[in-house]
Amino acid sequence: MSEDSMGPGHRAGAGHRRKPPKRRRAVAIAAWTAAGVLVLGGAGLGYYYVKFNGNLKSVDIDAALGTDRPADVDNGSMDILVLGSDSRDGANSEYGRDDGGSARSDTAMIVHLYEGHEKASVISIPRDTLVTRPSCQTSAGTTDPGGPRRMFNESFTVGGAACAVKTVEQMSGIRMDHYIEVDFTGFKKIVDNLGGVEVTTTKPIKDSASHLDLPAGTHKLNGEQSLGLVRTRKSVGDGSDLGRIQLQQAFMKALIKQVKGIGMFDNPKRLLDLADTATKAITTDSKLGDVKSLMGFASGLQGIDSQDLQMITLPVGGDPRDPNRVVPLTKESRLVWDALLKDAPIPAEATANSAGDKGTAGTLVR
Repeated sequence: MSEDSMGPGHRAGAGHRRKPPKRRRAVAIAAWTAAGVLVLGGAGLGYYYVKFNGNLKSVDIDAALGTDRPADVDNGSMDILVLGSDSRDGANSEYGRDDGGSARSDTAMIVHLYEGHEKASVISIPRDTLVTRPSCQTSAGTTDPGGPRRMFNESFTVGGAACAVKTVEQMSGIRMDHYIEVDFTGFKKIVDNLGGVEVTTTKPIKDSASHLDLPAGTHKLNGEQSLGLVRTRKSVGDGSDLGRIQLQQAFMKALIKQVKGIGMFDNPKRLLDLADTATKAITTDSKLGDVKSLMGFASGLQGIDSQDLQMITLPVGGDPRDPNRVVPLTKESRLVWDALLKDAPIPAEATANSAGDKGTAGTLVR
């Protein structure tokens, strides 16, 4: 993305603190977190409040970023940055060399809930997207100056959640109302506690890197297989992150159907097990960092079906200087951000020329 399309000039009026809607309904946020957040809507009282509060981890994004953010405007919509962390530290080390806890945002989605929270748009950001990264505070207390042509997922590595949010807000001009993060191990456990997720593959999918081997047909994927699917890259499409994003979006819709179909609110034990797993798996912004707040947020995440989702990849094209990287298409990306700022559907012309929405990987799973 060119610097003029990402600068602070696009920030004015960009935030949007919501008015209390008459009917709180929303979408299960992403393949990484939909199930986990949904279950909290029915969590118990007393002991369970204490237990789940102890499980939760949160980050004070407001304190970290201060006033250097897009304006906070009330128009009834809500935006959430959802990240999947790919640290190989500890229990995640089986997915690659132990990195001592240096995590990257393996998956990134902006979820825009429209006014009334009856529809949503989901914009996936390829991890290899080159952006102009803002300066960020590091975990060591120093300042990383950022700069142009930096990979998007490095923002999380450099400065954690706050830097990832700051990068998204700078490139979009949209204030993020909330932040949710989940890691590999937590994702697996959520899917296993759900009893698996049913998907149909139209062609065989075999990927040695993600340890996935599925023939064509219908499968009930456990947590390990589900993680393999959303991590599969080299064996689908052109082998880039763009094909993997399409698989993630297809899995997200399958997961929403699964959550809606298992009647978990009629099974208190399953509900509490899921809530325990979910609160251990996720990291949120501080506004969602306690059970009461998270339950209030989750109570609106039960109404929208997969057909109410508009899912796209940020409009990108190949980087002329590096075939392994992509760059945002300036005009088309602006169409996306402007639509969200206006709380309007994303126009078709925004994705017409995007490499991210031209592939066939998404048709492999339904």
